[in-house]
Amino acid sequence: MVRLLGAQDRLLTTIETQYPAVSLHVRGNDITLTGDAAQVRAAHNLIAELIDMVRQGQDLEPVEVLSSARILEEGSGKPADLLGQAILTSRGRSIRPKTLGQKQYVDAIDENTIVFGIGPAGTGKTYLAMAKAVQALQRKEVERIILTRPAVEAGERLGFLPGTLTDKIDPYLRPLFDALNEMMDPELVPKLLAAGTVEVAPLAYMRGRTLNNSFIVLDEAQNTTPEQMKMFLTRLGFGSKIVVTGDITQVDLPAGSSGLRLVTRVLADVDDIHFSRLTSDDVVRHSLVARIVDAYSEYDQVKQAERFERGQAQEFANRAERRGASPRDRMPRRGKSS
Repeated sequence: MVRLLGAQDRLLTTIETQYPAVSLHVRGNDITLTGDAAQVRAAHNLIAELIDMVRQGQDLEPVEVLSSARILEEGSGKPADLLGQAILTSRGRSIRPKTLGQKQYVDAIDENTIVFGIGPAGTGKTYLAMAKAVQALQRKEVERIILTRPAVEAGERLGFLPGTLTDKIDPYLRPLFDALNEMMDPELVPKLLAAGTVEVAPLAYMRGRTLNNSFIVLDEAQNTTPEQMKMFLTRLGFGSKIVVTGDITQVDLPAGSSGLRLVTRVLADVDDIHFSRLTSDDVVRHSLVARIVDAYSEYDQVKQAERFERGQAQEFANRAERRGASPRDRMPRRGKSS
């Protein structure tokens, strides 16, 4: 019951928030549901699924509760089956998809040679890709893991960094190192890096290589140029798999288009290439992150609508000018004419 309700009953609170017309009362090992009949049935089904997940040894968080409720509402299957399968177990902690979108993303990695994970911050794009890479290495499905990302600052120009080449690129690749150390024995990681079994390198070093029998992860792909993206994808060798992750709403390139934006149009219909699009529903960080993502998305939609209206008005004015109409005649008339 403690694992089901969570610390300080926070999972119980999440269930009550999800079904506001239901009152939950807990006494010992009994949970009583009262309220609207439809919501009581839905809450009952959710709690039954959560009990199955706890019995499987899964530690629940509010995101699993919300994801399970959404899966049941959509009729997409049993949450205990969809979210219960662990990708990797490290230091007694299981790494598994926490939302339906993440589950579909992980399944796509298993089924396709190249997968693009596109979505906002906090959706687990890179983390799950890293977990699948470590899993493939442990199962001897690949001989090495290659982790790369473009060396682009997030809006700031830091100038020339001191130290050796490794010192210079380390700040850009630190997130990949952090994830790697979480998923593997920290004492083993330096040995694998020294042996070349795990390689962490900037994208600029990929040109001219053919990567065979490798699991390759390109992170922060929104900061690649179209030329870099083409160069990277054509490094694919026999027995390899590529996962590309990025958030097209956070491009830090000083100018020009993002290679990740372009590739969604160029390769949309190519077989064995899959595009997984994660949303704010798949955010597994603080709940405020999902609301921030939604707020920015709404703002961007408003701005796009305004730009479209300005473009339409300018096009109308240009057509009127080409017809030789006077400035007064270019304006659309409103109301009844006298």
